[in-house]
Amino acid sequence: MARPRHEHPTPAELEVLQVVWGHGPCSVRQVMTILNERRPRAYTSVMSLMNVMAEKGLLRRKRKGRAFIYDARVSEDGTQSQILKDLLNRVFDGSASVLVTRLLQQAEPTDEELEEIHKTIAEFGRKTEGD
Repeated sequence: MARPRHEHPTPAELEVLQVVWGHGPCSVRQVMTILNERRPRAYTSVMSLMNVMAEKGLLRRKRKGRAFIYDARVSEDGTQSQILKDLLNRVFDGSASVLVTRLLQQAEPTDEELEEIHKTIAEFGRKTEGD
C-alpha cells in the first residue's frame, strides 16, 4: 500500500530542509554529516529521503561529477507560514491568542526573547493602525 502524501514536509524532511536552507546547496554526504551531529543516520537513508524530497518537489537535484547537489525548491518562510497556518486552524481553532499563550508557556522565553516579542507586537500594532 502506498504511503499517504503529506501536505507539509515530514519531520525528517524538515530536518533536511533546515540544513539546506542554512547551508545552501549540499550533497547527500554534507547533509548526512550535519544531521549526524544530532543523531546517527546511514548515508543510504539520507540519500533515499532526499531523492523522495526531490520527487515531491521540495528539493531540486543537479548532477555534479559523480554526486548530486540538492537545493531547496521551497522557501523557509513559505514553509513555516503554511505549517503555522495549518497548526493555528487545526489545533487552536484559528485563535492567535491561544496559540501565542500556549507557545509562551511551552517555550519559556528568555528576557531577550520576550523583549523581541514585545517589539514585534508593537510593530505589528503600528502597521495595522496605518491600514
